[in-house]
Amino acid sequence: MSTRAAPPRGTAPHPRSVPAPRRGGRARAGALRWAAGLEPGTRRGVVRLLVLLCLTPLTFLLANRSLALADGAGPAAVYGTAVLAATAALFYVAYTRYQDPAVADVPCPRRLRGTFPPLPAHPRVSLLLAVKDEEDRIEECVRSMASSDHPGIQIVVVDDASADGTGDILRRLGAELGITVVHLTENVGKKHALVRACALADGDIVVFTDSDCVLAPDAVGRCVAALVRHPHLGAVSGHCRALNTDASLLARIQDVWYEGQFRVAKAAEAAFGSVTCVSGPLAAFRRDAIWNYLPAWAEDRFLGAPFRFATDRQLTGYVLGQAWRGRRLKERHADSPFVADHDYPERPWLVGYVASARVGTDVPVGVRAFLRQQVRWKKSFVRNLCFTGGFMWRRGPGAAALYYGHVLWVLTAPVMAVRHLVWAPAQGLWLLTGLYLCGVLLKGCAWGMAYKADHPGDPRWRYRPLMSLLSSTVLAWLLPYSLATVRRGVWSRGTT
Repeated sequence: MSTRAAPPRGTAPHPRSVPAPRRGGRARAGALRWAAGLEPGTRRGVVRLLVLLCLTPLTFLLANRSLALADGAGPAAVYGTAVLAATAALFYVAYTRYQDPAVADVPCPRRLRGTFPPLPAHPRVSLLLAVKDEEDRIEECVRSMASSDHPGIQIVVVDDASADGTGDILRRLGAELGITVVHLTENVGKKHALVRACALADGDIVVFTDSDCVLAPDAVGRCVAALVRHPHLGAVSGHCRALNTDASLLARIQDVWYEGQFRVAKAAEAAFGSVTCVSGPLAAFRRDAIWNYLPAWAEDRFLGAPFRFATDRQLTGYVLGQAWRGRRLKERHADSPFVADHDYPERPWLVGYVASARVGTDVPVGVRAFLRQQVRWKKSFVRNLCFTGGFMWRRGPGAAALYYGHVLWVLTAPVMAVRHLVWAPAQGLWLLTGLYLCGVLLKGCAWGMAYKADHPGDPRWRYRPLMSLLSSTVLAWLLPYSLATVRRGVWSRGTT
C-alpha cells in the first residue's frame, strides 16, 4: 500500500505535462510561413527538394557503398548498404508523404478502395483502460482521461484484481469523476480485461490507453477528428513521448528513440495507410473495425499456449488483415456476443498515425525493467509476424517493402551481432568490429539529425546514436531468447 498522501476529494495532483512539439527558431518559422504560402503542388516539390538536400550525406555514402559492392564486397557490406538505403528511403517517405489526418485530407489508395461508411459528425467515444497494481500512477492517468476536451466521453476502467491500493484509488475516482470502474476478483490478463471494458462500451469509436500514461487534453479529440474526416481509416495511433526523462540516462535515450519511432517510422507507414502497430498509449479504433475480432484477440493462442502479449500489434493486425482473414476469425468465435449480435462487413481498412495527438508515458528507468519490456515486445513481434506477415504483401508495394524490410532487419540483427562482436574478435579482425560499430553510430547519427531537424535547439538528439549502439550490441541478443521463451506470458509492468 502506498504511503503517499491522497489529495482531498475534488482536487487533482499536480500533473506532469505531456511533451509537446518544440518550437523552432525565427529562421525556421519564417521558412515555414513562406512554404505555407505556396500552392500545394509547389509546396510539396519544395519539401521534397529540402529533404533530398538533407539526405545528401547519406546519398553520397550510399553511392560509395554501391561502388564497393560492384567490386565484389562481402555480406557485411551488402547488409550495411541495405540498411543505409532503407534508412534514407524511410526518411524520404516520412518527410515528404506523411500528412496528419486530423488536419489534412489523406487520400485512400486506389487498390484498397472499398465501401467505408462515414462516422457521425459527433460520434460517441468510449475511452477504456485496464490496470493492475499501479497505485503510484493510476490517479494521474485517470484524471488525464477525464480531462479530455472531447465532449461526452464514456470512460471505463477495469481493475484486473490489483493486490495493492489501486482498487481503493479507483473507487474514490469513480465516485468523484463519474466514470465506470469494474473491479475483477480474479486476474484475467490485459486483453481479457479490456474486452470486459469493451462489453460496456457504447461508442462509435473505442480508444485505449495504458495505465502509466498521461493524455494531452486534445489527444482523444484529434484522433476522433482523423477518423471522422477519413472514413477509410479503421484505426489511428497517437504520438508518444516519455514523461520521466529526468529519472535516468536510459529514460532520456528512450524518449528520443520514441520520437523517431513515431515521427519517422509510423509516419512512413501511415503514408501507405498501413501502420502495423497502433500503440497502446493512445490507440483509437472504429467500433466496426474491431468489434467482431475482440474474442479472437482475447483468446489468441500461439504454439499451443495462450498468448498474453501483442495487445496492440495483434489488434492492429485484425484491422489491417480482416479483408483476407476476418471471415475465418469470426467463424471461430461465432457464438460470442461480439460476433453474433452484429456482424460487421470485412473491409480493407487503412490504419493511420496522428502526430498532433500527444500522450506521455513512463518508460523503464532501470536496465532490468527495460530488458523485460524489450523481451515482451520481441515476443509480440514474433507472434504478429506469423499473422500479419501472411497478408502484408497484399497491401501494396510500399507497405510491403516497409514491413518486410523491417522484419528482415530484425531477423538479421542477431546474426550481424554474432559475426561482428563474437566471431570477428575471435579471429583477430578488430577492424571489422570497429567498422561495424562505426556504421551503427552513423545510422544513429542520421536518426539524431532527423530529431534535430524537428526540434532545432534541442540538444537531446545526441542520445539517439546511443540507442542505436544499445540496440545492436545488447537488444539484438534478445530475439533468440524471446523465441526460446515465447510461450511464457506474464502481464507485468514497472520502470525499475
